[in-house]
Amino acid sequence: MIGAPLEPVEEEPLEEPAGHRTWRALRVNPSFWIGAFLVTGVVFVALFAPWLAPHNPDQPFPNGISAIGAPLGHTAKFPFGTDTEGRDLLSRLLFGARLSLTISLSGNALAVLIGVGLGAAAAWWRGALEVIIMRLTDVMLAFPALLLALAIVAIRGPSLTVIIVVIGMVSWTGLCRITYGQVLSYREREWVDAARATGLSSLRILLRHILPHLLAPIVVYATLGVGLTVVFEGSLNYLGLGVPDPTASWGRMINQGASAPLQFYWLVLYPSLALFVTVLGFNMLGDALRDALDPHGQLRR
Repeated sequence: MIGAPLEPVEEEPLEEPAGHRTWRALRVNPSFWIGAFLVTGVVFVALFAPWLAPHNPDQPFPNGISAIGAPLGHTAKFPFGTDTEGRDLLSRLLFGARLSLTISLSGNALAVLIGVGLGAAAAWWRGALEVIIMRLTDVMLAFPALLLALAIVAIRGPSLTVIIVVIGMVSWTGLCRITYGQVLSYREREWVDAARATGLSSLRILLRHILPHLLAPIVVYATLGVGLTVVFEGSLNYLGLGVPDPTASWGRMINQGASAPLQFYWLVLYPSLALFVTVLGFNMLGDALRDALDPHGQLRR
């Protein structure tokens, strides 16, 4: 009808970018802020340990032990006391953070590369390769990881490189199974068929079109895995198969303190708290990332 008012056309709301949606979920999650604060603190300590440490962590001090050969408690020169060798405990804690994060982050990165690579290859090319990789994964999952690590370290000898490689070798199975299931799902999608029809190679489709969709589970698994590898590295050092003394290590410090009389509580308390804070920070950060990147709970299944 001439002169009739036009009805307003409703516009469809624009879809919120994934990055904005993730940040909106993270910023209202207290676990993210607590975890980020703890992780940032540990990373800061690890990076600036040479400038923060009041003493050389490997140097025994003649005045670092009492007249009867016992470690000192809290003093002005040694705020956290000394260990059984007369070394400053605070300095060793700070340098222990550097060693722990170096081994844990490197070992976890190696585990991610192995797990993603093997899981994607098994799901994409299938056949005999799939059978071999997945049966190997089952064997690794059935075998106690710590026992396998102890055997490898005992054969090769403890060193920084060996510990990193061992952690990577025993920690890849979880992400391998996750990647395997995700790639199996994506390889049947229509856009993958369209990519094949354009003549793209299988490797290019896998790397450029499928693996980017696995970023969320990889980030979540890697973040949560750091906490596990910190404990794993501490366990190896506690058992005496980590980086050799006098290199500062939280696990070795706990081992030395556990054999000391109970009145020297600081020998166990402070390195245990350092491990606890580090693992708590990465676990809370990983949980927050999982909630933000996986709102439907697929990574919990």
